[in-house]
Amino acid sequence: MEEMERLRFTPPRDWGQTTIYRNMMDRGLAPLLFFMKPQQQKKKRSADADTAKRRWPAFSPWPLVWCVGSVLFYAFHTNIHAVMPGIDLMILRNISAVAIFYSFGWLLARSFHAFVARKGKAAGRRRAPRLLSELVSATLFTIATMLAIGLLIGRSSGGVLASSGLIIAILGFAIRNVLADVLAGIALGLEAPFRIGDWVEFDSNTTGRVTEIGWRTTRILTKDDTYMILPNSQISRQMLTNYSAPRKHYQASVEVRLGHDVPATEAKALLKEAAQLALENPGMVETQKAVVSAIDYSPEGITYMVKYWVSNFAFELECRDAMLAAIDETVRKHGVSPPREKIRLVMPE
Repeated sequence: MEEMERLRFTPPRDWGQTTIYRNMMDRGLAPLLFFMKPQQQKKKRSADADTAKRRWPAFSPWPLVWCVGSVLFYAFHTNIHAVMPGIDLMILRNISAVAIFYSFGWLLARSFHAFVARKGKAAGRRRAPRLLSELVSATLFTIATMLAIGLLIGRSSGGVLASSGLIIAILGFAIRNVLADVLAGIALGLEAPFRIGDWVEFDSNTTGRVTEIGWRTTRILTKDDTYMILPNSQISRQMLTNYSAPRKHYQASVEVRLGHDVPATEAKALLKEAAQLALENPGMVETQKAVVSAIDYSPEGITYMVKYWVSNFAFELECRDAMLAAIDETVRKHGVSPPREKIRLVMPE
């Protein structure tokens, strides 16, 4: 009987806890194995569901519920007044109308966010900037607020905007710098010259990975783990280099000068050998071959440019170091000495 139980309760192949299994069999707790295995499958299904949820952002039904509820409230506000005559009919109508404005604004904002997110994931594109969704949401809620104010005070939205023109002008002059940053942030969100996670270079002293794109500022993290906050208006006025778009790998280069005693063909062969040796670095793109070309001919020697491919800008320094080290090793191995600066002495007559 005991032998039959051992044959019946055979552990699954992917069960790694063989010691626990044997102890349970020896103590007569074999039936508990039937409860443990479905629990593991349940956890696996839950993990798969979480993965699918992260892959496809779920659309919240609450905005649609509020839209339907507000429309029904507006349609039957007279019946509600008949049931509760103590509440003014105009107040019920205004409340239901304001609820319609904000609920439909909420529904359109969430629909746009879900559409942009799913379209980017399905097409395999980069993630859409969060600022774009926030801009659409702010615009929709601003429109809803203007309609609500116009309805409550009994005037059109155009009249409300015209009457507050002086206040808007005063506030605009007081916060003109902040407003310039916000408008530049809106332009960056619409044009999307870079996304979160991209390696960008704004000038020779500002290079790093984008961590956040806000309404007024953009935050980047440099290779030295320095956290930098840049105003969007300053970014919009500078030349931008994005090393992660349209693809993450890019072509870098180093310049090497060799003497005239080394023929150009032999020098190119040496540099190609060095570039092949540098491909052992993990950050290099092995499928792309390096290109060596002469770019300058001067009395001091011939200058060559070695172009190689880097898989990600995060490995830029490592790849450059590996390339220079490989060139130095190859040149020394073949006994080629670097050119020395010649000094010409002129004796006075």
